[in-house]
Amino acid sequence: MTATAAAATLATAVTGPLIALSPADWFNLFLYYMSLSLLAVGGAIATAPDMHRFLVERNAWLTDPQFNASIAIAQAAPGPNVLFIALLGWNVGINAGGPGVGGWLLGALGMAVCMLGVMLPSSLLTWMATRWGHRNRERRGVRAFKQGMAPVVIGLLLATSWVLARAHGGPATAWPLWLLSVVTVVLVWRTKLHLLWMLGAGAVLGALGWV
Repeated sequence: MTATAAAATLATAVTGPLIALSPADWFNLFLYYMSLSLLAVGGAIATAPDMHRFLVERNAWLTDPQFNASIAIAQAAPGPNVLFIALLGWNVGINAGGPGVGGWLLGALGMAVCMLGVMLPSSLLTWMATRWGHRNRERRGVRAFKQGMAPVVIGLLLATSWVLARAHGGPATAWPLWLLSVVTVVLVWRTKLHLLWMLGAGAVLGALGWV
């Protein structure tokens, strides 16, 4: 999904609350992101498949288009990719509050709950682990841990890519999208072309309806 199509998805009018969230649900959302924070090896985007399972499949707090649009817009915008979590929280709040001020307030609450949950544990753990790792950087166990995490991170990123791609159909039915994905991978791998050019090209192709 391109940034243009994603923005159109999120801009779709909501006529009323789509879901009902109790205080316990908000607390569970906070606890979920706290637990997920400690598993976000390689960045928050690597845990997107589990977020999809929790938010879309298990609790139905978001739709597939909303989930994919949140990631697409955050990836196209400047800044860290963790911003997509703020958009996910915003959409959960909007779905719970409906249009108007109530929806905006719950959207802001959703952003705060999700971002605080995902940032607090990992930030504290990273601070403590970095200090310890720097003091013990020559130990064999520390070096082995760093080397062993590389394939895990790659696998998590591939799983995220698969979740985003399969929502738009398989290679046989959505071959332009898959072809664009392959071309993008090759360009990133073999050239020094700036990512903004590729994002812009994807937005243009999406606006023209070619992907």
